[in-house]
Amino acid sequence: MLIFGFVQNPERQRFIRLRDLARSPREKARLLKFPLAARDLLLRDNLTHTHPSFCSPNATAPSLLVQFRRQNMETLLANCVEKNLTQFMFSNAIFLCERLLAQFPSEVNLQLLARCYLSNSQPYSAYYILKGSKTPESRYLFAFSCFKLDLLGEAESALLSTEQVPGGAAGHYLLGLIYRYAGRKNSSIQQFRMALSCDPLCWEAYAELCSLGAAGEASVVFGNVAAQRLQKTNVSQRINFSGGETMDHLIDSDKVSKDTCVWQTEHVSGENQQDLKVKQLGAEIPPDSDKQCNGSSHTNGWDLKTPSPVLTQVLDAPPPMLYKNMRRPEVEGLMYVHGESRRKFMSEEESLEAPEESGRRRSARIAARRKIPLFHSYGKDSHVLHHSPSESNGVPSLSSMIGKCRIQSSKEATTSGQSIGDTGSSVDDEQNSNPRGSSPNPFSLMSGISEVLNLLKILGDGHRHLLMYNCQEALLIYQKLSEKQYNTHWVLMQVGKAYVELQDYFNADSVFTLAHQKSPYALEGMDTYSTVLYHLKEEMRLGYLAQELIAVDRLSPESWCASGNYYSLRKDHEAALKMFRRAIQLNDRFTYAHTLCGHELAALEDFEEAERCYRKALSIDTRHYNAWYGLGMTYLHQEKFEFAQHQFQMALQINPRSSVILCYFGIALHESKRNDEALKMMEKAIVADARNPLSKYFKANILADLGDYHRALEVLEELKDSAPHESSVHALLGKIYKQVKLYDKAVLNFGTALDLNPSPSDTVKIKACMERLTVPNELETEEDL
Repeated sequence: MLIFGFVQNPERQRFIRLRDLARSPREKARLLKFPLAARDLLLRDNLTHTHPSFCSPNATAPSLLVQFRRQNMETLLANCVEKNLTQFMFSNAIFLCERLLAQFPSEVNLQLLARCYLSNSQPYSAYYILKGSKTPESRYLFAFSCFKLDLLGEAESALLSTEQVPGGAAGHYLLGLIYRYAGRKNSSIQQFRMALSCDPLCWEAYAELCSLGAAGEASVVFGNVAAQRLQKTNVSQRINFSGGETMDHLIDSDKVSKDTCVWQTEHVSGENQQDLKVKQLGAEIPPDSDKQCNGSSHTNGWDLKTPSPVLTQVLDAPPPMLYKNMRRPEVEGLMYVHGESRRKFMSEEESLEAPEESGRRRSARIAARRKIPLFHSYGKDSHVLHHSPSESNGVPSLSSMIGKCRIQSSKEATTSGQSIGDTGSSVDDEQNSNPRGSSPNPFSLMSGISEVLNLLKILGDGHRHLLMYNCQEALLIYQKLSEKQYNTHWVLMQVGKAYVELQDYFNADSVFTLAHQKSPYALEGMDTYSTVLYHLKEEMRLGYLAQELIAVDRLSPESWCASGNYYSLRKDHEAALKMFRRAIQLNDRFTYAHTLCGHELAALEDFEEAERCYRKALSIDTRHYNAWYGLGMTYLHQEKFEFAQHQFQMALQINPRSSVILCYFGIALHESKRNDEALKMMEKAIVADARNPLSKYFKANILADLGDYHRALEVLEELKDSAPHESSVHALLGKIYKQVKLYDKAVLNFGTALDLNPSPSDTVKIKACMERLTVPNELETEEDL
């Protein structure tokens, strides 16, 4: 007798009769404990629901089992690849994924292999295998590979081949980077804003907007609209991953109850399917909701990733479940229906009853092996199932559960050396002590969103003010952070950079030192730290920092920038240039390394190459004002004063509070005989930073050229008190005293200038002035010092 292509035998006849009694997925799953013939029959019964083609009378058991085993092979390999990626075993993941793609060619497996290549820093491999793919996921991965290979045109084409950009916020962010490096500022700003609208937590998009000078106020960007967006996103994700379950059920992670489903993530083959799907395993439901559960899932609970010895434990009789916000009579009614169904099933086939050991509760078996009383964990010391008298209906609240779980985790941390018998808690309690396994309270969810957005508002405002060079405002905003957040590496870097822009190198040094002590492995911002030590002329500390950074990571551009600053401080410009070029080789988009290269080339008087380096830095970041300043200094040394003025103006549009740029802009104006404008620039420079001696020195020099010697002497006398060891100040004082015919003071200041070890060229000029003090007419024709 044939039924669906199977040869019927007495054992199969018995299970055909049982099949009608085991309609719920849980009862079907329980048959896994029975002989293989029963599993074959249930497999056929399950596949008729999911694949109608299998209902054909010509279908045979071997063909079904081959397809089932092939699916298990694909799932096993895919899950192993995912596991290797999370454990950073990229080479092994590539090897297994190549086997997977060869055996089961599909778009999903191709994307998985591309992810493996990208994780292993092989964008060229991902580029070739993804070229020509049309699915959104493949297009995003292909565009990312092109971006890594600096193929910006192909990356843009891949993202814009359809109306919708793949990848959501990540896709818009990637497209924004492509536009930025292609020099299309307005388009990049638009894409970064779209990325923020898709995902308000895309911080990098907001940081890019800040660097482009187009960021809105953080209170608006991370305001009510962002909160509503996050709430909607989190609610939809909870529905997708919990199958529409309410938060009123606290699930015992070790067992299966009548109204809960065990969920797992499974790899699904097929070109148009997602890489990960959510499946239900062995869900047991009331008889009247059987169709509802079958509508949400088409698998019967034993389509597993890999064979596991825990399977028989999951399918054992469940212990009493902990229900939240449910009336006790309803729970008891559900348990009664379940118990009746189970007793009816087991009474008809007592000969097939499972062994006694497998039928016992898991906690009972563990307790027996470890000599713990069976219900010891449900007594006074239980942190999960113990009900306090104040709890209504005998059910603990979610907040009390979370609090107890945290207490339990802290106790486990302090008593990790004790055995389970000493702590008095079972394995089940430990597994139930994770509060992340349960769904969050909607009020706590909104509270969490509000806290995150409030934090981002402070960080965003501080970062925006810093990149607008409102450094004092940025420092005040960062002080609003909590101590924990303020002492993080990123915040300390921002505070240190704010002090650098204010030219407060001593405070910057202390902040950077604290950040480096807290996170010696973090290299972000260490190039700025080395610049601080360069300005402080801390040669020994700078050399030690460079060696330390290279020991941490030789492939980091920050490490080589620190080494270059060390050699530059020692006036070894050739060696410094090699270090900076090494940093550029490691990261061609590292803007500061190009600027430092330009500084060294300018010091070597190779102005043409220096200009090329500055312009390369500006092609990467048009708001990098240091490169505009470097171009201005290059033209100033070549006496191209009009070009220099333009470059200084561009730098001042970005950072209008820089005293140094204002000062050199005034010098360019003075060299162009625009003395009134030059004096105004010097006044602005003094207001911007009264501690900067350069602006006062050049102001006095301009006043002396205009013949206003008395105002010039007032400025220089004030400057001499604040900078008594500057030889150029005393030399200029000697020159002005000679003009007002105070020869004694002139000789005194010239002698003081020589005692302060001036440069060789200045020494020659000062001696020449001293020799000609008695010849006023000749002294007037001398060059300005």
